[in-house]
Amino acid sequence: MSSTSAIPVLTYHAMNVNGVDYADNDHVALAADLAWLHAHGWRIVPLAAAVAALFEGGAALPPRSCAISFDDGSWFDWHDLDHPAYGRQRGLAGVLRDFRDRYGAAVHATSFVIVSPDARAELDRTCMLGLGWWGHDWWPAAESEGLVAIESHSFDHNHHTLRATAQKDGRTGRFDVIEDEATADIEILHASRWLDALLPTRRTRLFAYPYGQSSAFLRDDYLPRRAADHGLVAAFGTEPRMMRATDSRWNLPRFVCGADWRSTDELARLLAAA
Repeated sequence: MSSTSAIPVLTYHAMNVNGVDYADNDHVALAADLAWLHAHGWRIVPLAAAVAALFEGGAALPPRSCAISFDDGSWFDWHDLDHPAYGRQRGLAGVLRDFRDRYGAAVHATSFVIVSPDARAELDRTCMLGLGWWGHDWWPAAESEGLVAIESHSFDHNHHTLRATAQKDGRTGRFDVIEDEATADIEILHASRWLDALLPTRRTRLFAYPYGQSSAFLRDDYLPRRAADHGLVAAFGTEPRMMRATDSRWNLPRFVCGADWRSTDELARLLAAA
């Protein structure tokens, strides 16, 4: 077990670019948070290593270990892009590289990606500008570099802007409505297999619930019962607290930038309180 009893998982959304300041730009926030964490003795560890240490008898982690995750898997996780309103944005992976190069410290993040190419292409039009900023061309490069791990954020997110999702009765915009085997197989099992085929040098092991929402069927039945099929070892929601070995591995907590903290001072208070 890890030598630290609780591990915070900090989550960022690369598409949260609504200005150029910390509170409205997750790229700015990530850069500031990494510097603050380093200055205060925190070590960034891969999320998979944190899960292994707490739940699988993996290698012990040092005290004050912290893991980082990104959600949705758009180009902003990887590529630098010119935002039409707010100018050049350093991709989140670039922010990680800048931190590593400046401080000589280990850093890593896990990107939970929406798997379906069709869903991402439609979401690119409905949630961004339709400029092709939600492709998966960068996923193999990310896995090869080893700085950003690719894991599953479901097949189509059951997103409310999609014309059709795996949820056949039309209840979209929430993930806790996934309550039957066939739909769960598409959203979770099929998503894992699709990723494994695209990235054959690794296997999908972690899952993040879209919207942070899970049903009792997913948490207590489907995910543990079908573990041999989907190959997952843990799933993450967004309950804002530290991850501990006493948690259910099928609904692990994460803190979300913008929702749970909006400055390094708030991050400091959040970690101290947790």
